[in-house]
Amino acid sequence: MNKRCYYEVLGCKKGAPISEIKSAYRKLAMELHPDRNAGDHTCEAKFKEINEAYDVLKDEQKRAAYDRFGHAAFEGGMGGGNGHHGNPFDFAGSFADVFEDIFGEMMGGGRGGAKRQNRGGDLRYNLQISLEEAFNGSKAEIKVPSAVACDSCKGTGAEAGTSAETCPTCQGHGKVRASQGFFTIERTCPHCQGRGKVVKKPCRSCGGAGHVQKERTLVVDIPPGVEEGTRIRLSGEGQAGFNGGPNGDLYVFLSVAQHQIFQRDGHDLYCRVPVSFVTAALGGSVDVPTMDGGKAPVKIAEGTQTGRQYRIRGKGMPVLRGNGLAGDLFVEIFVETPCKLSKTQKELLRQFETTTQGCQPECEGFFTKVKAFWDSSTTKH
Repeated sequence: MNKRCYYEVLGCKKGAPISEIKSAYRKLAMELHPDRNAGDHTCEAKFKEINEAYDVLKDEQKRAAYDRFGHAAFEGGMGGGNGHHGNPFDFAGSFADVFEDIFGEMMGGGRGGAKRQNRGGDLRYNLQISLEEAFNGSKAEIKVPSAVACDSCKGTGAEAGTSAETCPTCQGHGKVRASQGFFTIERTCPHCQGRGKVVKKPCRSCGGAGHVQKERTLVVDIPPGVEEGTRIRLSGEGQAGFNGGPNGDLYVFLSVAQHQIFQRDGHDLYCRVPVSFVTAALGGSVDVPTMDGGKAPVKIAEGTQTGRQYRIRGKGMPVLRGNGLAGDLFVEIFVETPCKLSKTQKELLRQFETTTQGCQPECEGFFTKVKAFWDSSTTKH
C-alpha cells in the first residue's frame, strides 16, 4: 500500500514553516483523537497517519531526509534515527509535543519547570452605597481579610536560612506524565500539589504555606453613575500567589440603597410630589428637590390631576463614563385630599360643591356612563 505524502496528510505545502505544520497537526489531532471518535476505526487510522507524518516533519534531520528521498528515507535499513526498525515513529512523543497546547489550561498551564508559579485566588467583596454616593462618586474604605505573603519567609514557605527544594517526583514540573500506548496523560503532581517544590523545613510563622491571613484596609474609587450590580476590579488585591506567582484580584460588587425621596430607573430619577387640591385646581408652582442638593421650580397647570408627570431634563443620574451626560428627573404629581377638616371648612366645601357642575368632567363623564349601563341592564331584564 502506497503511503500518502506527509505534507498532504497534514494539509501543508512542502517547505511550510514548522509553526504551520504544528498548527495543522494540532487541529487534526483534536478532530481525530480516539477519545472523540470512540469505535471509529477510520479516525483511528488517520490519527496514526498524522502522528507518523508529524513525527518526521517536526524534526529537521528527518524532514531533510524525507524532502530528499521521500518515504524511502525510512525504509530498507536507512533508518529513522531512532533505532526502532519495526516502528520508527514515536506516536506518543508526537502528540505530547502539542498536548499542552491543546489541554494546557485544563491541566493547569504550560511547562513551568522548577520555576512553576501559581496565581493567587480572586476575592469578592459586597459593598452597599447610598444613592448620593452613586450620583456624586466617592471613595470607600473597606477592610478585606485575605491571604498575604508571609513576611518571615517572603512567601517561600521555608524556614529562614533554608529554601524549598525541587520536587523529586515531578522534577520541578508540577505535573507527572504517564504514557499509555500513543497517549500521554498528564496530571498535577500529588507530592507537591503542582508547585514543583517541596519544603522540608517549614516556616514557623506560616507553617510552610507561604502566606498568612491578614486584614487589609483598601480604598475603593467609586465613579459617578454606578448602578446596582456594578463590579469594580482591584488588580492584585486578591489572595497571595504561590512560589512568587502573582496575586489574584479583588472584585467589589456594588449595591445601591433605597432613597427616601428618589427612585431610580437606569439613568432617570423619579420623585412623587404631593400638592394641595387648591394648587392642583388653580395652578401654581412648587419647588422640587434635585439629586445634586438643589431645587427646581415646577409650574403646575390648572386642573392638574394625580399621576401627571413633569420632566426636568439633565437632572437624573450621571451616565457612567458618559462625559457629562445625565438622565432626566420625572416629577409625578399627587393631589392630596385634605383631612381633619373643621366644621367651617366642611361647610365651605359643601357650598363649593353646589357650584361645581361642569367643573369635574372625569366624575361627570364616568357616572353618565354608569347610569347608561344600569339603564341598559334594566331594559334587558
